[in-house]
Amino acid sequence: MIQKLKLFALLTITTMSVLPARGQDLLARQAPVDRKMKAVDSVALQRLIDFENFENPSADLYDDWDNMHAHSRVTELPDSFRISLKNFCMPTTNRVLTSNFGARWGRQHKGLDIKVYIGDTIRAAFDGKVRVVRYEGRGYGKYVVIRHDNGLETYYAHMSKQLVEEDQEVRAGDPIGLGGNTGRSTGSHLHFETRLCGVALNPAILFDFRNQDVVDDSYMFRKSTYQRESAIANRLRGVNGVSYGTDSDEDIELAVAAPEASYKQENRFHKVKRGETLFSIARKRGTSVDAIMKMNHLKKNAKLKPGQILKFN
Repeated sequence: MIQKLKLFALLTITTMSVLPARGQDLLARQAPVDRKMKAVDSVALQRLIDFENFENPSADLYDDWDNMHAHSRVTELPDSFRISLKNFCMPTTNRVLTSNFGARWGRQHKGLDIKVYIGDTIRAAFDGKVRVVRYEGRGYGKYVVIRHDNGLETYYAHMSKQLVEEDQEVRAGDPIGLGGNTGRSTGSHLHFETRLCGVALNPAILFDFRNQDVVDDSYMFRKSTYQRESAIANRLRGVNGVSYGTDSDEDIELAVAAPEASYKQENRFHKVKRGETLFSIARKRGTSVDAIMKMNHLKKNAKLKPGQILKFN
């Protein structure tokens, strides 16, 4: 009996000593396979990263992700940058614009105002990630900022309620808030901004709210021509075609010379300059003195003031 026990113990010890060696042999044989799989995984991962960077150019435009400040730190604008406008959704179905991008009341208005009513659904314009959800009593009121895969950031302000959270992924068309009149606002409306590298771009260059569409499949931003294009966009797709926010008289003249939009524009506006008269304005705008007087309830000897806004058609 004792001899059997000794034999069993010897066999057990021998078996235990052999198993680690066999395990090590198995690991040794597996190592080349693991290295090959790692190489394959690295190639696949790099392809995925390259594809995401191609589909998400915003990764190359912004250095950080900041939930604390509404406006991203302004980075250097590229000389040119193509912004994809595919797979969009209009932020609101309302078509009435109440204020243009550009100079307004002695300051820069950095977005478009669209008439909405309290409770109207506001939707994300493109796929992206919510960066800021905050309240600003003396400005935006309840607002949301979304960074999009196409490089843009969009702002939605004066809402009555926000329906998303910071760092939330959203798809184009997802409800993000409800129309309202919060913050510095004189009536219920949506203040809508589009920014590139922290710099405000005229949304009218990209969006045609009256026709509920984007202007094209993409927009090529160029620093050298953007100001002129912004003036023309206001002329074609802004509030009654009035050209605010231009940097020079040349820009204004170019905007005025732009072709008419596809939709009907009943009234246009002229901002009076020093020394102008009803006659000179009528001649410049291709209308008559009587027509301007009638539309603006003016007398023939009325004195015009610089900065005064006159209707004409």
